[in-house]
Amino acid sequence: MGKADDPRRAEFPPAQYWRRWGADAPAPVLPLEDGAGLPEEALLLPAAARPPAAAAGEPPYRVLIVEDDRSQALFAQSVLHGAGMEAQAVSDAAQVMAALEAFSPDLVLMDLHMPAMDGAELTDMIRGHATHAHLPIVFLTGDPDPERQFEVLEIGADDFLSKPVRPRHLVAAVENRIKRARQLRVQRRTEPAPPSGGLQTRNAMLQRLAAAVPGDDEGGGGGALFMLEIDGVPALRDRIGYAALESVLTEAGRQVAALADGHHAARLNDNTFLIHAAQAPEDMLGWARRLRDGLGRHGFEVAGEPLRLRVRVGCTALGHGFADAGSAMSAAEQALRASRADPIGIAAYQPPASEEIAASSGLADMIVEALAGNRLELAYQPIVAVAGGDEAQYQTLLRLRDAEGELHTAGQILPAAESAGLLHEIDRQVLELALALLARQQARGAPVRLFVSQSPRSLARDGHAAWLLAELETQRVDGSSLVLDVRQDDALIHAVSLQEFCSDMVPAGVQLCLSQYRPGEDINPLIAQLPLSFVRLAADFSSRLGESAVRDEMRDAIERAHRLGMQVIGQQVEDPQAAATLWMSGIDYIQGNLVQQVAGDLDFDFHHSVL
Repeated sequence: MGKADDPRRAEFPPAQYWRRWGADAPAPVLPLEDGAGLPEEALLLPAAARPPAAAAGEPPYRVLIVEDDRSQALFAQSVLHGAGMEAQAVSDAAQVMAALEAFSPDLVLMDLHMPAMDGAELTDMIRGHATHAHLPIVFLTGDPDPERQFEVLEIGADDFLSKPVRPRHLVAAVENRIKRARQLRVQRRTEPAPPSGGLQTRNAMLQRLAAAVPGDDEGGGGGALFMLEIDGVPALRDRIGYAALESVLTEAGRQVAALADGHHAARLNDNTFLIHAAQAPEDMLGWARRLRDGLGRHGFEVAGEPLRLRVRVGCTALGHGFADAGSAMSAAEQALRASRADPIGIAAYQPPASEEIAASSGLADMIVEALAGNRLELAYQPIVAVAGGDEAQYQTLLRLRDAEGELHTAGQILPAAESAGLLHEIDRQVLELALALLARQQARGAPVRLFVSQSPRSLARDGHAAWLLAELETQRVDGSSLVLDVRQDDALIHAVSLQEFCSDMVPAGVQLCLSQYRPGEDINPLIAQLPLSFVRLAADFSSRLGESAVRDEMRDAIERAHRLGMQVIGQQVEDPQAAATLWMSGIDYIQGNLVQQVAGDLDFDFHHSVL
C-alpha cells in the first residue's frame, strides 16, 4: 500500500500550511470542537496508533502552544495529541501567564514572531517568574539567519526548530526536552541538602528562619539577616543575554556561599540572596560592607570580557523582637529598599523609635477595642470602565468606628496598627467583611468585584494563604470576584514573600492589583514577575495632567501595563478634563469623585453610567 492509500496518514494539512509542516504528520486527534481550518478529509481520518509519549505510570507530557495563527496552532495541537501528549493553544500573548498557571505545562512551544508582544519579550516575562524559571521553551522560527537563531538561545529559549519542520522532528524535540526537564526536577528533589556553608534552597532557608524566629533574647544572640541584591540585572540581561546572565548569577551564588563563612545562605530569586548569621556580628554594617565588596570586587567573565557587579545589602539583627520569620524577612527587605537610596548601597533596619510607639499607644488601645467589638466598617467607591459596561466593581476603604461613634479613616489608624503589631488582625477582619459581602451579593444574584487593600506583610504570614482559600470555599465565593490591592512601595519591600503568596492564590482565581503604580527601575522587573491583573496609577498622575512630562510618564505606565496584559485604573479623578485625558491615553477604568464619592453602600448604577 502506498503512502497515498494509507488511511492512517494525514495528507491534508490546513490551507497554506505546506510551507511550515511536512506531509508525514500522525493523524490528527482534534482538541477543538469545530475543527476549523482543517479540510473535511482530515477530520474523517482515524487516530494514529502510537504509544503515549510519557513512560508508564507518568502523567502525560503537557505542552502549551503560543501561536497567533489559529489553523497553525490547531495542526500543531493535533500532531502532539497524536503522539500521546496533552496540548493547549493560546493565541494571545497577554493570556500566556494565566495559561501557565492553569495548565502547568512541561514545555512551551512558541512562535517567535507574534503581534503585540514577540517571543523574546514573552520569554523574558516567563523567565522573570520564579515558578517558571526552568520551564523549557522551544521556538519555531522561519528566520534562516544563524545569528538570529543564536539570539533566540541567548534570550532564554532552550531550543529552536527551523520552519518548515516535520512533525516527527517536532515530536522528538518536544519529547526529549520534556524527558530531560522531568529528570532534572526529580534530581533537584532527591539530591541531598547542601552543606551549611553552601547555598540552601529557598524553602530550606525559610524553614530554618521559622524555627529561629522569634528568639529568646534581645541581645543579638538570635542572629542576623543579610539580604544582598545585584543591581541592574534587567539591563545586564539585555546586554549579555539570558544564558550568560544565568551563568554569572550561578557563579555569584557560589561566591555568596563562600562569603557567608559557614553561615546559611540561599538564593531567593534571580538577583537576591539571603544570609542567616547564627550570631549577630558586633559590627553589622562592617559585615555588610565585607559582603558587598566581596561580591562586587569578584572578577566575573563573559565571552572573555571582565564583568563587575554592583551589589546592595540590607541587614537586620533578629534581636528586635520579631513575632515571626515573615516579620524578620520584611525588616531585611525594608533595609534593602533603604540601601537603594544610600550612596554606599548599605542600610540596616531601624525599628520604630520609642516616642513614636508612645504617641500611637492611645490609638492602638482604640484599635484593640474596635477589633474586639467588630467595629471595623467598609466604605465603597465604584471603579467604572471608560468603554462602558455593566460589571459592578468597587474599591473598599477601611473605616473604624470608635466608642463615641466617630469614624476614623485608614490613613489615621493603619500607622498606629502597624507600630502596635495589629496590622494582620485588621487585614484579616477587613477580608472577612469583604468575603461576607461577596457571598451576600452572590446569593442575591447581584455579584460584584471588590478591590480590597492588604499589606503584603499580612499576606505573607504563615497560614494566611491557607485561611483565605478555606474561607473562599466555605462561603462559596468565586475567587475572581476578589482583587487584593497592594501598594507599590510595600510590594517592593516584600517582593519575595508576595510572589510566594500569589503562587497560592492564582489557581483559586484571586486577582492582584498594584496601587500607586509608577514605572521605574525598581518596579519594572517586579511587575513582570507578579501575576498582576490590574494596576492603579499613582494619584498625582490625575492631578498634574497639565504637565507634559507627567502625561508622557503616564502614557509610558499605561503602555507597559497593557503590554504585560494588565488593565489600568486611574484614581482620584476629580474633573471631566482629567477623565478625558486619561481616556485618550488608553486608560481602562476610572475611579474618583467625578464618578461618585465614597459611600457606605453599593448603590452606583453601572448600567447607565456615563463618563
